[in-house]
Amino acid sequence: MSGHSKWANIKHKKAKADAARGVNFAKFSREIIIAAKIGGPDINGNFRLRTAVEKAKAGGLPNDTIKRAIDKGAGNSQGDNFEEITYEGYAAGGVAVFIEAATDNRNRTAGDIRSYFTKFGGNLGETGCVGWIFEPCGLIAIDKPKEVDKRSKEQVKTFDFDKLLEDCMEFDPLDVYEDEDDNDYKIKTKVENLEETTKNLENLGYTIKSAQNTRIPSNSCEITDVSIAKKVMLLLEKLDEHDDVQNVYSNFDAPDEVMEAVDI
Repeated sequence: MSGHSKWANIKHKKAKADAARGVNFAKFSREIIIAAKIGGPDINGNFRLRTAVEKAKAGGLPNDTIKRAIDKGAGNSQGDNFEEITYEGYAAGGVAVFIEAATDNRNRTAGDIRSYFTKFGGNLGETGCVGWIFEPCGLIAIDKPKEVDKRSKEQVKTFDFDKLLEDCMEFDPLDVYEDEDDNDYKIKTKVENLEETTKNLENLGYTIKSAQNTRIPSNSCEITDVSIAKKVMLLLEKLDEHDDVQNVYSNFDAPDEVMEAVDI
């Protein structure tokens, strides 16, 4: 399965620590505000809002903050007027980078992002310069079932991969695969099929770990030079830490020995 870059794996591993420090709280709130603004405040009738709230709760965002964000998005209270915007460019070594942002000040956000690219040896490009590399899709994660309860010796495994694959075929997935890095199963769908596939799997008794729209690169750019890899990592990390940036995608890859030598 393409798209499992070194950056994606590292970002995933550091996500829980970041959330605990509150780094992602602003991002969670903005996604909730935008989702409520577009689809309304009813979680049951607004799939994007539902997934945004679930992700925010998993990241530790307090319930009262979630409620305030929903109210802002629904226009029930004063709040910033966020808009969604994307940026595209090349990091050092020709690594493609695609950024999704939510901002109330385009000039500020564009200026910050441009400065990051420049500082770390990249270039912010025009719309469309790398977007074609990153395929929009839905991605559903399902925890692997336990095999056996050691104390009771009872079989608790409810399904295996073959059964999941068989059940998913009814919903026309783009791919179903085992993700060893995350220790779960992934179902890749078309963007327009994400909500329906998620609900159908829930109705079949599967517990959904996460369901979200994402972008997966169709190719990878391997960097073997440690100094270049470090510049790429610093850029990606700086972008990901910016409050206005919701998601960062890249096709960056590097051998394990190069990643071990990068110290950031």
